[in-house]
Amino acid sequence: MRTLVVGAGAIGGYFGGRLLEAGRDVTFLVRSRRAAQLAQSGLVIKSPAGDVHDASPPTVEAAQLRQPFDLVLLSCKAYDLDDAIRSFAPAVGPATAILPLLNGMRHIDVLQERFGAGAVLGGQCLISTVMDEQGRIIHLNDTHMLAFGERDGARSPRATAIEAHFRGARFDARLSESIVQEMWEKWVFIATGAGITCLMRASVGDIVAAGGTDLASKLLEECSGVAAGQGFAPREAAQQRSRTMFTTPGSLLTASMLRDIEQSKRTEVEHVLGDLLRRADANNTPLLRTAYVHVAAYEARRAREASASKAA
Repeated sequence: MRTLVVGAGAIGGYFGGRLLEAGRDVTFLVRSRRAAQLAQSGLVIKSPAGDVHDASPPTVEAAQLRQPFDLVLLSCKAYDLDDAIRSFAPAVGPATAILPLLNGMRHIDVLQERFGAGAVLGGQCLISTVMDEQGRIIHLNDTHMLAFGERDGARSPRATAIEAHFRGARFDARLSESIVQEMWEKWVFIATGAGITCLMRASVGDIVAAGGTDLASKLLEECSGVAAGQGFAPREAAQQRSRTMFTTPGSLLTASMLRDIEQSKRTEVEHVLGDLLRRADANNTPLLRTAYVHVAAYEARRAREASASKAA
């Protein structure tokens, strides 16, 4: 199975690197700067599950794509989705499966509009990775899960072929018969976490210490209500896990969106909070709307300051 991994960053580089380590046919679609970095130092993964160093990982740039691949593994930032689609489109043929690992659901709508509903699988991952200044991928904990499946829940021939393709690689891969439900549950979780920690600019434990447990719980209820309205009410086990994580005293948990704000980076606010709000009854989601406006205002200021800096 010929696999094109779009990007060789913290997520794509990790899962693609593990597949490469297992002897799979993997090519990374990269920009020229990352291609040069990989040519010089190779693909490096530092992980509790075992390190990887591939001195010459196969790479290709968008202008060089000529033939379709069997599988496209997509893990870009949500705000880079349109550019990513333009770059990998020549690799998509009639039998190509696209497996996106983005958060939320908007990317599914965009991808199926461009390539057709039949081309797009559901997928999600649970992993904490960063890429350091040397381009090494640093795996920060013991979790490295990738779940995928047909969006209608079928165990199709291509889904089982992908399952076999992933088998033996050093990450936890799972073919799910309820992948869309799982994607919605993750979306509720990350929207709650992003919303409350960005709104309060604090960790879960600090919010609890300040007496804000009820606010975190209320935001979880609002986000869950949006999912329920779309036909994907979170299951009780998922809800209980979320309640526990957002109300634990002393917890250092913060959302990656908050870390982006603290580092003056661009955020995925539109994909994680904005799209959820657009699917909601605004009268029933006052905290979600407040959290969205809070981060959107940060983005507006960031854009204004960047424009002023360029003009100076």
